[in-house]
Amino acid sequence: MSINNTKGEIDVQRLPTDAEQFDCNGWVFKYTKSHILHSLCTTSDQCKNEPEKQCLLCLYTNCLALPHLPEMVFPRNVLTVVHPSGGKIEFNTLDALKKVCNGKLPVQVACSVEWQSTRSAEHLEQKLKPFDWTFSTDYTGTISEDAIIEPTDEKIDMEMLKQKEKILFYHEMMLYEDELHDNGISSCTIKIRVMPSSFFILLRFFLRVDGVMVRVNDTRIFHDFTKDFVIREFTNKECGVQEVKLPLTMFGDPNLLSPHMPLRTSIIEKITFPKQ
Repeated sequence: MSINNTKGEIDVQRLPTDAEQFDCNGWVFKYTKSHILHSLCTTSDQCKNEPEKQCLLCLYTNCLALPHLPEMVFPRNVLTVVHPSGGKIEFNTLDALKKVCNGKLPVQVACSVEWQSTRSAEHLEQKLKPFDWTFSTDYTGTISEDAIIEPTDEKIDMEMLKQKEKILFYHEMMLYEDELHDNGISSCTIKIRVMPSSFFILLRFFLRVDGVMVRVNDTRIFHDFTKDFVIREFTNKECGVQEVKLPLTMFGDPNLLSPHMPLRTSIIEKITFPKQ
């Protein structure tokens, strides 16, 4: 549920932010994490007249041009990985939501029209235009312009990741989530772990529309500290609920569900940053 920002309530920008930084092999790993985005703007005059000082809600609304945002948006949840040369790989909520398609309805359920009308009345008080109400995203991270990204046949070394190593740094956080008006779940989460030999990041978008379909978009980032490049792998898996012969209890856990889903898309890329 969204937090209602009533008059006098502190804006999310002023709320405490959890942050941590870890350095390893010349790389810098850091995250910031804070509260959910408020659902009302209490500084409308300032946001309208001074765009550079607009609140986060107005920033998201103006940048995304979506009829409405997911129920839970964490605007200050950001994971940043900095290469020794200064190049960056970042994961943030705004860029993830920019990849949501506006202008079409790829998934339809029996009550979706009623659901959209309800959300329109609650949040916009105007007719809602068609858009991807599942908030599906194929976001793979925000890479600094100095990086060279090219296709590769080299895959993530899964055997290396299976080795038992001390985890030096670990964090997990959510970018956004929506319960699709009790018709399922749509969520975007990020995990990172750093070991003495490598680091691994998993950005996951998970969608379950009850009785209709499931979708898992995974972006995996892997770097062996002995190599001069990073591997990025994007996979899309999706299918109808009836295609996956599994107990209903498994449909709530993408870790259990994903191995049984058909692979639709796989893109593997090599990311190289300029040498110091």
